[in-house]
Amino acid sequence: MTSPAPKTASLYRMVMADHICPYGIKSRWLLRRHGYVVDDHWLKTRAETDAFKTEHGVATTPQTFIDGRRIGGHDDLRRFLGLKVRDPSATSYVPVLTVFAVAALLAGAIGWLTGTALLSTLTLERFVAAAMMLLAMLKLQDVDRFATMFLNYDLLARRVPPYGQAYPFLELGAGFLMLMRVFDWISIPVAAFIGGIGAASVIKAVYIDRRTLKCACVGGNSNVPLGFVSLTENLMMLAMALWMLLAPM
Repeated sequence: MTSPAPKTASLYRMVMADHICPYGIKSRWLLRRHGYVVDDHWLKTRAETDAFKTEHGVATTPQTFIDGRRIGGHDDLRRFLGLKVRDPSATSYVPVLTVFAVAALLAGAIGWLTGTALLSTLTLERFVAAAMMLLAMLKLQDVDRFATMFLNYDLLARRVPPYGQAYPFLELGAGFLMLMRVFDWISIPVAAFIGGIGAASVIKAVYIDRRTLKCACVGGNSNVPLGFVSLTENLMMLAMALWMLLAPM
C-alpha cells in the first residue's frame, strides 16, 4: 500500500538582514504543525517584497499558497486551518484576571516566606495591596492615555483633569504602604478616597446612566469593559481602607 503524498504549501515571507517577519515564522510553524511540507521562500529585500505584493495584488506578507490557491496572511491561514483568530477590538477580562492571579501568587509567596497561613486575613490584605500595585503599574505605562480614558467616566477627573494623571501614583503609593503596613495615616485615607470616588463613578456611568465604556483599570490600551471588574477594584480599595482602620496592627 502506497503512502499518501505529503501535503505541501508555499510560504512567502520577509527574511531580511534588519527584519525577519514574526508572522512568517508563526505561519511556517502552523503549517508544519498541521503536516505540511513547507516550500519556504524568503523575500530578502524591500524591492523583492514590493514586487511580490504587486504581482499578487496583496498588501502584506507573509502569504501562504496551498495547491496553487492563495490562502492569505497569518490570520487567513489560521482560519483555513480551523483555528481561532483574535479580534483586537473584542472585549476581554483576561488582563485584569491576570493581574488578580499574579497578585494572589505574590500574596501566597510572601505568606510562605513569612510563615503566614495561606487562608488568613493577612494574606488577603497582601493580595489587595499587590493587586493595587500591579494595576497602578499598568496605568503608569502610559499615564496620559490612561488619564484620557479615565475622563470618560470618573466624576472627579471630569471636574479636575489632573486627578487622572495623579491617580496611578496614588494607587501605587497606597498599595505599597498597605503592603508594608507603614504610614497607615496616609494609605488609609488615600485608598478610601480614590476607591470611594471610583466606585461612585462606575455605579453612575454603568448602572445608572447605562453607558457602555471601556475600563481604564488596566491602563489606557485595554478592551476591558467598564463595570463589575472596575467596581470590584474600587470596592477592594475601599474595603481594605475600612478594614485597616477598624483592625489596625
